[in-house]
Amino acid sequence: MAKLPTPATMYSALLRHDPTYEGVFWLGVRTTGIFCRPTCRARTPNRENIEFFAAPSDALHAGFRPCRKCRPLDHGRKPPPLVEQLLAAVEREPGRRHRDAELVERGIDPSTARRQFKRYCGMTFQAYHRARRMGVALSDIRKGKTVLDSQLDQGFASGSGFREAFARIVGTPPSQAGSLGVLHAKWLETPLGAMLALADDRGLHLLDFVDRRGLEQSLTLLQRRLRARVLPGEHPVLTQIVRELDEYFQGTRLMFNTPVVLTGSPFQLAVWRALQNIRPRTTCSYCELAVKIGQPAAVRAVGRANGDNRLSIIVPCHRVIGAGGALTGYGGGLWRKQKLLDLERSITADSC
Repeated sequence: MAKLPTPATMYSALLRHDPTYEGVFWLGVRTTGIFCRPTCRARTPNRENIEFFAAPSDALHAGFRPCRKCRPLDHGRKPPPLVEQLLAAVEREPGRRHRDAELVERGIDPSTARRQFKRYCGMTFQAYHRARRMGVALSDIRKGKTVLDSQLDQGFASGSGFREAFARIVGTPPSQAGSLGVLHAKWLETPLGAMLALADDRGLHLLDFVDRRGLEQSLTLLQRRLRARVLPGEHPVLTQIVRELDEYFQGTRLMFNTPVVLTGSPFQLAVWRALQNIRPRTTCSYCELAVKIGQPAAVRAVGRANGDNRLSIIVPCHRVIGAGGALTGYGGGLWRKQKLLDLERSITADSC
């Protein structure tokens, strides 16, 4: 994760519209829900209304949409008509899915769309759309609002777009969610990027990076199995994990005491419990993990269960490596896996 300059330095660069900071940071404006380049010529917002990001994808996951004036996804050239068409389609309905079959029905070749979008915006269309959709759906959680169905008029094409995204991810419209249980949600900022935490009175059910590709599927599956809806708000379990994560990243904690709830098949539960037994500052191969659960031939299945883990860091799937010692298979990105391992190796017993 890129290290940002200080907020004072970035705001000063924004006031000067300093072109030397192009590509160094992007800024989101809370009052409009838009994110911009540091050289944007729109009216400069007040400092308290600004949030800084190291990458456009971070701003998208935080619920901001691209500024139409400075075009923060552009690279100094006009976007191809196909890219403009796709960007407009997402903004019209941020919560709607745009599957390959639908693109074909509109006369768009999916492979061409992926190639042009990647070349122009630095990410595939599906990656952009997923980030935008998740940003919309998680916006209230991030802001700490108490009612997910409240009218959102900051940064979204319409309130109905949010409700559609909510229904797709939560599994039911807000108006029909009254009979479900409740998972309290909190957006956490960490040195390795934003995370989402879900908890109830039993413990922590989910802790994951918001830009992980499988997060949306994890949310859908978890809520279906628990028959629960997600509501932002405080909870003692969330307060505890925030404190313990802060201590972990500050290098004063290696073990977590936050109660967790594992929800999965018997095989998945066996793998996740084995993960919990991998000590800090040590690693384990997929083969070794398969032996530990008594199924030495199930290496691939162990790998899949490892990837299905919903409790990043606490259930330490980042400590599982390839047979030759190489870093492999981490949903949050191999760079995060390396950072976590390096952090844990730097923490001494005396410091925690």
